[in-house]
Amino acid sequence: MDLNNDLDQHLLHQFSCLGTTDKDDLVKQLQKLLADSHLNETTAAFFLDMNNWNLQAAICSYIDFGNPFNTPCMTLICDSTIGEGEAVPPNTNFQKSWRVQNSGTEIWPSGIHLQHSSGVQMGCARIPVPPLAPKETTELSVTLKSPAETGVHQSKWRMMTSNGVYFGDIIWVIITVHECGTLAVTQQLHQLSTQSNDVQMC
Repeated sequence: MDLNNDLDQHLLHQFSCLGTTDKDDLVKQLQKLLADSHLNETTAAFFLDMNNWNLQAAICSYIDFGNPFNTPCMTLICDSTIGEGEAVPPNTNFQKSWRVQNSGTEIWPSGIHLQHSSGVQMGCARIPVPPLAPKETTELSVTLKSPAETGVHQSKWRMMTSNGVYFGDIIWVIITVHECGTLAVTQQLHQLSTQSNDVQMC
């Protein structure tokens, strides 16, 4: 057994891990250095952890991992929520909807979803998104629940690939919670009206 060689390897390993005691700080550093990739905290921590929290090695791993793929593109066409702008009563289910487009030149890969990334989480945290062909659009809808506290609440949502990379326009949920809010009623009436029209058409 070569004790000197084992000791050298141990010292090299310790040296490569210098400065890794503050993992939260390393995550922020990696996100800052790879700002163009819109790396989220979970993905940054994953690449750091697989490289013994060595910042330089994590950057190299991410670049090697990401090079074969082009980041998808997404454009928010409009907020198509029924009753948009109306207040919501506390602790009430409501639906948010958006129309989005694949504004890139390649079909979206499988595994893409719309992810709650920050702000108030109103129940659901992610919804699956179908692969879209270039220039194709789709309607995304999510059922949320308003907070118990009155006032203005907001949350930020982002499109995310299966390997945790954010892309495309930011999608905001901004609602006013008020005891006399009418959004939920408006949406229920719209749904009943739609169902009634469907019955008449049949």
